[in-house]
Amino acid sequence: MRLNEADRDRVSAAIAAAEGTTAGEILVAVTDTSDPYHDVALHWAVLVLIAVLAWAAAWPSALQWWWGTLFGDWGAEPSLRQLLTFLMVLAVFKFTVALLILKYRPLRLALTPGQTKTRRVRRRAVSVFKSGAERRTAGRTGILIYLSMAERRAEIIGDEAITSVTTPETWGEAMHALLTDVREGKVADGMVAAIEQIGVVLAEHFPRAPDDRNEIPDKLIEL
Repeated sequence: MRLNEADRDRVSAAIAAAEGTTAGEILVAVTDTSDPYHDVALHWAVLVLIAVLAWAAAWPSALQWWWGTLFGDWGAEPSLRQLLTFLMVLAVFKFTVALLILKYRPLRLALTPGQTKTRRVRRRAVSVFKSGAERRTAGRTGILIYLSMAERRAEIIGDEAITSVTTPETWGEAMHALLTDVREGKVADGMVAAIEQIGVVLAEHFPRAPDDRNEIPDKLIEL
């Protein structure tokens, strides 16, 4: 779902058109992913390590069987020290293999809980909003549309003046329009539809004044 120059121009034009009727300022940002989720990979690898230890605790005879299989059945019975050392090496090996496998980002994302993705997309969106739109307008009327592609999630965040007269439900139609088109692979169409819906709401609450000026550039931000 890559955006080309024509898509970027369409989004910029939609922002300019929406802001033509309102004092609000619309910022649109898209990113491939909001977080690397390396800690998720670590958590799964630790879970694998614990599973190996639990397996050995539940079936110690199986550990002895693997010892015999790998090192031969003709020697003396392994000592407790040898078995515990073998278990440690096995657990570390499994941990390392799991960590290496989870370097594959699609798998890491698939194993990341949905609530974790939602929280981190929201956190990144707030960070982008604070640096790019919050209190950047005289009337505190900046608003951010944030789309995180890998997590398939989006956020709409408004500045003080906007949140004082709206609720999260206000942006339901805009969010629906955005995500419906994005799911079909039409990212630019979704952004344009969301911008138009947001423009209608902003025009109702913050109509454009004759002396209004453009305070945030009308362009798509790709992070």
